[in-house]
Amino acid sequence: MATKIPIWPGSSSFFPGDTPFGLYDTDTTYQTDIEKSADWCAKRLGYPIVDIELQDINFYTCFEEAVTEYSTQVNFYNIKENLLTLKGTATGSNLTHKEITPTHDRLVTIAKSYGAEAGVGGNVTYYSASISVTQSQQVYDLTDPNFVSLESGTAGVDDIEVKKVYYQGTPAMSRYFDPYVGTGYGSDHLLDGFGMGNYSPAVNFLMMPMYDDLLRVQAIEFNDTIRKSAYSFQLVNDRLKIFPKPSANFKMWIEYVKRADRKDALKHGSVANTVTDFSNAGYDNMLYRNINDPGKQWIRKYTLALAKELLGNIRSKYGSIPIPGSETNLDGDTLRSEASVERENLITQLREDLEAASRRNLLERQQEESDFMNQTMNKIPYGIYIG
Repeated sequence: MATKIPIWPGSSSFFPGDTPFGLYDTDTTYQTDIEKSADWCAKRLGYPIVDIELQDINFYTCFEEAVTEYSTQVNFYNIKENLLTLKGTATGSNLTHKEITPTHDRLVTIAKSYGAEAGVGGNVTYYSASISVTQSQQVYDLTDPNFVSLESGTAGVDDIEVKKVYYQGTPAMSRYFDPYVGTGYGSDHLLDGFGMGNYSPAVNFLMMPMYDDLLRVQAIEFNDTIRKSAYSFQLVNDRLKIFPKPSANFKMWIEYVKRADRKDALKHGSVANTVTDFSNAGYDNMLYRNINDPGKQWIRKYTLALAKELLGNIRSKYGSIPIPGSETNLDGDTLRSEASVERENLITQLREDLEAASRRNLLERQQEESDFMNQTMNKIPYGIYIG
């Protein structure tokens, strides 16, 4: 004889372990609400006017899923909102129900990579290397250890990238020509008083306007560029060609970085204990007792939608049931269709509410409130001050 499977009897009593995962079963507030929600859903589905082909554990399963879905949606939003701040921090901390204060650490970390390329800081070390320049030789192979001595690494072995070549003529200021030598004017002590006594000849720094100095320096540099073979270089791949042709043996210097240092993307922490993306940001399932009443109402509505969908799946297995003299059609397809729309609307509503409470929207709203307040205050008549 077939065993009759019991359906919803009209009431139930929840015990820890009645849900599939048991994520919230020890929470006393959860234990109370899950029983009330099961009773509410059954009555919303038509009990006791019609039988509800569900058991208490079906309602409990839907309720647990609804709480988890609410927690997931809120946590996903919080991760998206705070991921830039959380990246690079240690994993292991539960950040659920906690306020995250935005910091600039991650922005600084990102900026360091640009700073390294610009040579103004960053997280890639700049090294120096000397090149032994030989008289009359213009072309030098930077992979040849006979000519190149690296501060870190070995030429021809370590892959380097040249950032700066120190090869230029004597600065124009050191060749500054002053027609006013200052002799016989008794101005030496005056120059020392202004801190210009170390410049030679120095009278011009005192007697002439600043733009005259700039014009003279520019004239010297133009003279080097137009009338002389100016100091310059050409760097193609590993070949460095210098101009003009060296007239003596000397050392020249370059700055370089190791490409292996720049390619190392893991500059902060390690994969094992560092937040890197959505998957390991420290957000766990919410504590049900900490969810506010609007959140609990959303959970109840989502539980009803899940229960309606489950009931529709059960009733869809039988298109109709024979009764004496006729047959009755079941509403399984209708229930599933309604449940699908209700679930989608609830998720959309929750996401819109979360987005409206984003940090950006809150700041914009605060700015609007400040503007409105200023407009209101500007309409208040100013008092007349009588001194």
